[in-house]
Amino acid sequence: MSAGRSGPTYEPVGCTEAVLAGGPSPAGMRSLHVVRALRAVAFEEAAHRLLRWQVHEAAGVRVHRPADPVVLGQHVTTLLGVGRLALAAPCEVVRVWDGPDLAGFAYGTLPGHPFAGEEAFVVRRTADGVRFEVVAASRPATWWSALAGPVAPLLQGAYARRLARAADRA
Repeated sequence: MSAGRSGPTYEPVGCTEAVLAGGPSPAGMRSLHVVRALRAVAFEEAAHRLLRWQVHEAAGVRVHRPADPVVLGQHVTTLLGVGRLALAAPCEVVRVWDGPDLAGFAYGTLPGHPFAGEEAFVVRRTADGVRFEVVAASRPATWWSALAGPVAPLLQGAYARRLARAADRA
């Protein structure tokens, strides 16, 4: 399964970088920032797994993608749930970090995604150790995601925490 060739469904592309740096989400978007200290894996191992979609897969997310590792411009579709009840979420990788102290990527929503926005997944080496972060800036893009109202951020937070736990598994 692959996403269409249309571009992201939101602006500004790259907005999670500002949120990662402690800034606000763009106007009209909700932000999420989940941070977890990693104790079971080293920075290099966590970065390797994250940039090959292994953290997502360990969290139970199916990722339809053309190849590994994550590359800028790559179109992917994540699937949450089972069978016909799986929620397909097409995205495009809009940023990749692969440095000695910061590794990860951000993807932005494409047409067909229930939300409009961007999500970043990074592993960061700090003076205190290694941490995994999920940052999101989004708003509902469908009537049913808008109807989910206050439940949507709770589900998004649970998803981010599940990824963080998966990142800390050796």
